[in-house]
Amino acid sequence: MIKERELESFLTYLTIDRGLSLNTKENYARDLGGYLTYLEQQSIEHFNQIKREHIQTYLIELYGRGLNTKSVARHLSAIRTFHQYLMIERLCSQNPCDLIESPKLSRDLPEVLSVAEVERLLESFTEETAADLRNHAMVELLYASGLRVSELLALNIVDIHLSMQFIKCRGKGDKERIVPIGEVASDVLTRYLEKARPQLLKKSTDVLFLNRFGDPMSRQGFFKILKKQAQMAGITKNLSPHKLRHSFATHLIENGVDLRLVQEMLGHSDISTTQIYTHMSKEHLKELFEHTHPRAQALKERDSTS
Repeated sequence: MIKERELESFLTYLTIDRGLSLNTKENYARDLGGYLTYLEQQSIEHFNQIKREHIQTYLIELYGRGLNTKSVARHLSAIRTFHQYLMIERLCSQNPCDLIESPKLSRDLPEVLSVAEVERLLESFTEETAADLRNHAMVELLYASGLRVSELLALNIVDIHLSMQFIKCRGKGDKERIVPIGEVASDVLTRYLEKARPQLLKKSTDVLFLNRFGDPMSRQGFFKILKKQAQMAGITKNLSPHKLRHSFATHLIENGVDLRLVQEMLGHSDISTTQIYTHMSKEHLKELFEHTHPRAQALKERDSTS
């Protein structure tokens, strides 16, 4: 009989051997819990009894529940990793996931801000109060570094190296990376640390960004600040912290920064994740060509008069 202990051992393996985050581990546990329940319903008593057809039928069942392609692909990834673990531990002699292809995902290009929109956003801060200066520092740093919002809000003072203009952060899987931030973000951070943070500090803490109660800034709190500032700057796009991250990467590649360097700054483990920004850059070049090249303009004028 398939036991829960194999799942628990697998989750421990993910943490110790693979170094995956708690959030990823919880996703695996949830997805595999449904898979193991399905196997019990099929009267599967040993892992060697699982055939490719069982997994294919399970994936079809997931589609039948209304899950989209991305969700089904995530479930299959968890199942595939689980069976690889079972092979490593010699708990089964065959991998039923072999020859099962992942569902094809259509990757929509994420919307980004233009350089002009980012400049308008960053120039809209007043720095009249401690909160204003803190808000400016957070948004300036987010765009300068391309951090995830969780990484931004987890920063401690010791992670900031202003004289050398870089920060140290921990990303997915608790992996540490060094990210340059440039002179402008360093200057704003210096003003925040000297003028604003001492006013916000209510108790001893090393957390970099604090709310008005002296507690660490929350994701929800930062999201509200960003939305409000976007409105003040007259930005009509639905702005989010991740959209600033997309903008950071897109603007770097548009200006010729090597894809491997962008991958390192973003903390992507797989360069294929970063490659979406090259597609976005090509779309930008196509749009630029259509708006500036004389032949493209001539064709547009001809089409409009025909």
